[in-house]
Amino acid sequence: MAQSSQATGGLESVPALLQRNASEFGGKPAYREKEFGIWQCWTWSETEKEIESLALGFINLGVQEGDFIAIIGRNRPCFYWTIVAAQSVGAIPVPLYQDAAAEEMAFVMDHCGARFAVVEDQEQVDKVIEIQERLHQFEHMIYVDPRGMRKYDHHKLHRFVDIQEQGRAAYYEFIEDLTARRGKLDYDSVCVMLYTSGTTGNPKGVVLSNRNIIEASRSSAEFDNLQQGEEVLAYLPMAWVGDFIFSIGQAYWCGFCVNCPESADTMQTDLREIGPTYYFAPPRVFENQLTNVMIRMEDAGRLKKWLFDTFMAHARKVGPDILDGKSVSAWDRLKYTIGSFLVYGPLKDTLGLGRVRVGYTAGEAIGPEIFDFYRSLGINLKQLYGQTEASVFITLQPDGEVRSDTVGVAAPGVEIRISEDGEVFYRGPGTFEYYYKNAESTKKTKDENGWVATGDAGFFEEGSGHLRIIDRAKDVGKMADGKLFAPKYVENKLKFFPNILEAVVFGNNRSECTAFINIDLNAVGNWAERNNIGYASYQELAGHPRVLETMREHVEDVNRSLAEDPMLSHCQVHRFAVLHKELDADDGEITRTRKVRRGVVADKYEDIIAALYDGSEEVSTTTEVTYEDGRKGAISATLKVCDAQVVPVGPARQEAAE
Repeated sequence: MAQSSQATGGLESVPALLQRNASEFGGKPAYREKEFGIWQCWTWSETEKEIESLALGFINLGVQEGDFIAIIGRNRPCFYWTIVAAQSVGAIPVPLYQDAAAEEMAFVMDHCGARFAVVEDQEQVDKVIEIQERLHQFEHMIYVDPRGMRKYDHHKLHRFVDIQEQGRAAYYEFIEDLTARRGKLDYDSVCVMLYTSGTTGNPKGVVLSNRNIIEASRSSAEFDNLQQGEEVLAYLPMAWVGDFIFSIGQAYWCGFCVNCPESADTMQTDLREIGPTYYFAPPRVFENQLTNVMIRMEDAGRLKKWLFDTFMAHARKVGPDILDGKSVSAWDRLKYTIGSFLVYGPLKDTLGLGRVRVGYTAGEAIGPEIFDFYRSLGINLKQLYGQTEASVFITLQPDGEVRSDTVGVAAPGVEIRISEDGEVFYRGPGTFEYYYKNAESTKKTKDENGWVATGDAGFFEEGSGHLRIIDRAKDVGKMADGKLFAPKYVENKLKFFPNILEAVVFGNNRSECTAFINIDLNAVGNWAERNNIGYASYQELAGHPRVLETMREHVEDVNRSLAEDPMLSHCQVHRFAVLHKELDADDGEITRTRKVRRGVVADKYEDIIAALYDGSEEVSTTTEVTYEDGRKGAISATLKVCDAQVVPVGPARQEAAE
């Protein structure tokens, strides 16, 4: 879909936005990073100089227009500078997941033909060296953290600060070249290439242009009235499109500050210190925060627990209405104000969400109770629906129209249609250009008119015009009797319980549904400690009789909920097994973004699936696992196969389902 840059004032690239920001609010903070417990800050003027010296260093090193530069590390200003410096010299940045195994990195770096890589530390250097012989075009690696690197061969291995220093030294030699390369960038230039999570095969390289990123960032920022004074915390994987939009696209469009935590371990502390005004987290983060709150309240004194329970009950009753500006009685508003002083305010500050003006969650369905909990505190938490190929935004929830069971209305500039078989299609200015070296997949996904197949099944609600997503279209199947089978819908209901980390439901072409369950070690472990239940391992805790009984109660609660749903009442779970290990990305069972690889799970655990359907009471199994250092091993276990009570469905509901 054609889109001019008129609305952006002729700013047609991220480097052009950087130049504007340095010129218009050069003294304002652009980046903060916590290092050794102290927050370091760079203004937009300082950021421009850091990026310019790195870009000049790239030219000095031999980076050509069209080259691919792999970026591997946690969220740090230097890696965001690398992205923009690569764009400035006409190269294409390719962020990778820092926790990916060397084998996963090999595919991406070989597929894009990366000549250069900028990595964080010795661990990442070692991964790239391990696969270097397979990377025929690879030439130079740049590292940020020098610890442990002294005895390496440095002929083609360079310190990040040295590349910048060489760039500064060669300023007069290359500045005209850099200016010329920046000047060539326009809306059609490639901005970034991001790889999909690859749930059903190898990841695909999604090519996004400046048009895609800038238009998506501009329209979404205007939708939520994002300003230059916003603060965000950059902690999501840099290889994920969401981080790119929030920490590069919107940050450079609005000119707000991106804050990088010291480490994953200090993230919650750093979140409290920064107090972001604009915040995104996947449902799992919100669930974990709420689980920790409830665990702490279990150990709280009588008075504190009474205050919490009393005022939270009131918040659930009137909090969302107050947030949406609806009519609430004077007494209820007064009581809520008292609750804000005694409970809601201190709790939000403890969570680091006291200043959040706009919050979003996406990626999976979030439990209604969890979603409503945060909104009842006065946090403007909303849902969006998107994907890499859309530059994130397909739908957004407008203020005042926020609900837990929909994903909102079409994002600005986006058109959505539902096909006859229920699949969601969209097109808009954020629609990706193509899949790199994969014309066949591009053609299957995006037609000549720009309509993109999401692979998700959904429908528009009558009256509200809000979109509801049912499941992945490829996962929606039929039971043996021809009724609809939607596993993700059931799995999300199971995962609403804090004790359940992951669930995989089976039933396609079967007479009944069964499930695998992963316990949440944090939540169940805390419960075990409070009840003086000893355990030596995840496996032992997962198989404890009281844990199995709790899981049975959760499954039966879900079954009762499903029995009320005319379309999916037949998807109640008849039998389940609590797995002896967590599904793990290193074992190929889930993606780095925690999406289940159903085919891998079905093949790997076929003996347990067979036991779920043949009436066995237990099953002995041996599973291959991958340790953190890459070594392979195996764990054996005997699992209980548990029955769950299902709710009989009346004839009227059965007819509705058919």
